[in-house]
Amino acid sequence: MPFDIRAIQLIEMPCSEDTRAGMVRWWPQESANLPSLGWCILPPRDSEHPGGVAGLVVIVDRLLGPGGCPWDQAQTHESLRPYLVEEAYEVLEAIDRGDSEKLCEELGDLLLQPILHAQIARKNGGWDSTDVAEQIIEKLIRRHPHVFGDVDAKTADEVLRNWDAIKQSEKPSERAGILGEVPRALPSLLRASQISIRAARVGFEWPSIEAVFEKLHEELTELHEAMDLGDSTRIAEELGDVLFTVVNVARWCQVQPEDALREMVDRFVARFEVMESKARRPLSTLTADEWDRLWLAAKDQQKKSP
Repeated sequence: MPFDIRAIQLIEMPCSEDTRAGMVRWWPQESANLPSLGWCILPPRDSEHPGGVAGLVVIVDRLLGPGGCPWDQAQTHESLRPYLVEEAYEVLEAIDRGDSEKLCEELGDLLLQPILHAQIARKNGGWDSTDVAEQIIEKLIRRHPHVFGDVDAKTADEVLRNWDAIKQSEKPSERAGILGEVPRALPSLLRASQISIRAARVGFEWPSIEAVFEKLHEELTELHEAMDLGDSTRIAEELGDVLFTVVNVARWCQVQPEDALREMVDRFVARFEVMESKARRPLSTLTADEWDRLWLAAKDQQKKSP
């Protein structure tokens, strides 16, 4: 039933007596006539915190706790989903720009997301950030026997093969298959790249890059045939085959297709903005020759820029 938080007597314990930063033991005052409710998260009322990741946990608990932030308190695992994706892409943008200070800031924003998820789970009586950290520590030790054990793995490929074998042996009853473990929620190009890598890792592979290009030409021919027939369903299928084959070309070239496409789109946007600045009349009125001249001028300017 509802009760006045001011009726609660707090007995704080030093952090060294409990591994969970910001945890206190509390009992109701006898006059409140309330049962003991045991452990709860009740970080300091002010901004004091131990610093580092533990300090972030304390701050998040303060936001989620009594007298905290109404917005944070209203969040759920489901409502936070878009923010996790958004923050991850902002980290990628900082990396692409080579901006070290921005990368540090964006990694902090990204780090906030798993801490929020963990402490929301704790608030609801489940696991918390300590459990999350302990699980990944155990997993890293278990999957790196060449570092923490006596397994020999001198190359990155050997490490990946061992990793896959260990991963498959961990939960055989839940085995989803080599390809089924790639999340369906990934962006399609990134998912295609991961699927291609995993299939090749177990031996489903072309003998050479020339064979991949032969497959690409074959798929392009089939796309043309579908377009000649005007079959929209088949066109979509054949275009998908072309795109997936291009992903395999990227893998053979040791290029991440997601990164390559993102960088290409950035170049296109930059060139288009230059064309807009150089055009002397509305873009929609330009002729094909004028578009070509503007594009070449923008491309030349981009090459000269640092």
